[in-house]
This record gives sequence, structure tokens and C-alpha cells, in this order.
Amino acid sequence: MHMDLGIEEIEKKALEEIAGADDEAALKDISVKFIGRKGLVTGFLRNISSLPNEQRPMAGKRANEVKKKIESTIADAIEKLAAVISEADSIDVSLPGRPGFRGSIHPLTVVNREICEIFVRQGFEIAEGPEVETDYYNFEALNFPDDHPARDMQDTFFVSEDTLLRTHTSPLQIRLMEKQEPPVRAIMPGRVFRCDSDITHTPMFHQVEGLLVGEDVTFGDLKGMLTSFAKEMFGEDKSLRFRPSFFPFTEPSAEVDISCVMCGGKGCRICSGTGWLEILGSGMVHPALFENVGYDTDKYRGFAFGMGVERIAMLKYGIDDIRRFFENDFRFLRQF
Repeated sequence: MHMDLGIEEIEKKALEEIAGADDEAALKDISVKFIGRKGLVTGFLRNISSLPNEQRPMAGKRANEVKKKIESTIADAIEKLAAVISEADSIDVSLPGRPGFRGSIHPLTVVNREICEIFVRQGFEIAEGPEVETDYYNFEALNFPDDHPARDMQDTFFVSEDTLLRTHTSPLQIRLMEKQEPPVRAIMPGRVFRCDSDITHTPMFHQVEGLLVGEDVTFGDLKGMLTSFAKEMFGEDKSLRFRPSFFPFTEPSAEVDISCVMCGGKGCRICSGTGWLEILGSGMVHPALFENVGYDTDKYRGFAFGMGVERIAMLKYGIDDIRRFFENDFRFLRQF
């Protein structure tokens, strides 16, 4: 066989096989077959020495041209295959867009902000403090002596004998009054901790407490402010009542109820047939607290109140199990 005809046949066969290859693996096999160490073109080049002297230069030149053409054709084919694969994996801009998942503010955050905004509009400042407290600020300074039975009202997480996770945000009342002279007008939102867990209690929950201290502050001021808050939070149609109660840090003390959000005060299972639901505790600041911070008890008076954010949210949205707030069920959270 004439040597030029041989290399032409090799080129033709290689180009036909490259055109018929449908993946990168097949193209690599073709490269090995024709231009690999034992390939047809390589073998042709090795046998050039057997040709007459006058044919060798032209045959070598042609064989190298064929080798380069096969290499470039295979490289182009691999590039085209990659482009096809990339296009298949890319976004088709002609298709309608996929809706993105949108997050939302947690219902407890929504209610906490709403509570704070109501009192901020009434002139209260927002104060924050440590969640790990001392026994002094959490109990003793708030008129809870070591042997006081009221300590049993709150099951406490103790870190050490004198250190604990705060059971309420009330320690901030003492911290604020220690730092400034009256008047004091602040609300204290934050997380608190108690050893309790059921459908209405969790070991960690949220409170907002308020403190107002000044001259000529009366229980009537407290009632007016809380009535305004309740109607803004739950609606103008809601009625309020104040029931005598006991808290070590207030005297007199009162629980505040609103007419049932479910039955409108007629009596139902939710309100145990009474027509009322408790929303918060309140009272006039006990003189012992003023003495602990050095306030003149003859000159200054004040009131305090505290509410659970989860409790307010449950009543506002008609939720029957506090644990739903912490289960992270999107079906529940998306409703808010």
C-alpha cells in the first residue's frame, strides 16, 4: 500500500469515529487508538524509515498534520459535549420562576414587639439585664428572705449556691433603681427560666415587666395604664377586672383579667365557665424595695407589672399549647 494513501485512510477513519462518538470516554478511546503510544498514526510515523528516502519528508509532514487534526477534532468534540451537558443543567429562563421560601417573624417576637411598642408610646424606656443572676437580685432584694415561702412559688435552676438562672425579669427593677434616682419609667423584656414543663409552661419563656416610680403615683394610675394596654392589645370591646393577690415585691397586689377572648365573657371551657382570663400580675411597689435601693419611702411611690409573652400570644391567637411556639413546625409558624 502507498504510504500517502495509508495516512489518508487513517485520517478518514479517525474523523468518522470521532463524529460518531457520544461521550467523552469514547473520544478518549479514539485518541488512544489513533494517536496513543501504540496508535495507528504513531505506528505510521515509526514505519517511515522503511520508505524510500525521497518519500520520507513528505510522509512525515503529512502524518504530523493528521495527528494534529485528530487531536484538535477530539478536543473540539469534548468541548461541545461539555457545553451540551452544561446547558442541560442550567436554568431555562423561558420557564416560570420557582417561588422562593420566605421566612417570617416568630409569633413570640411579634407579640413581644407589640407589647413593648405600646408601653414605649406611653413613655417607657426598654431596659435589659443578665439572664444569670445572683440570689440577692433575684430574691432577697425583691423581698424574698431565705425562709420566705414565696420562694417555693418559683422552681429555680441554680448554677451554684448563690447563682441562678433568673426566674423573672424583676431583678432589673433593683438594678435600675440602684443606678438612677426617680423618676423611673421602664419596661424589661427578656427570657426567664423555671423548672416546669407542660401544656402551659416551658423551662424557658419570655416576660415583659414594667416599673414606674415617682411622686404621687397611685393605684389608679396603674389601673388606667393597664386598661389602656389591654384594650390596645386585645381590642376595645374587652373588659378588665383587678383581683386582690399576693406578690412579695408589691403591696397591694392584683391579678388582672380580661373578658374571655373565646366566649366574650359568657363562659366556656377555655375560661372554665368564669368568663375571665388572667393576663398579668401587678401592684404598688413594696416599700422594702425602695429601702433596699435607698429611695425615700415617704416621698416616692411606684407600681410594677409583669406578664408572660407566651400567655399573651396564646390568648391573642387562640393557641391551646405553649409548646407549639418551640416546635418549629412551619405549618404553625406560617400562620403569623
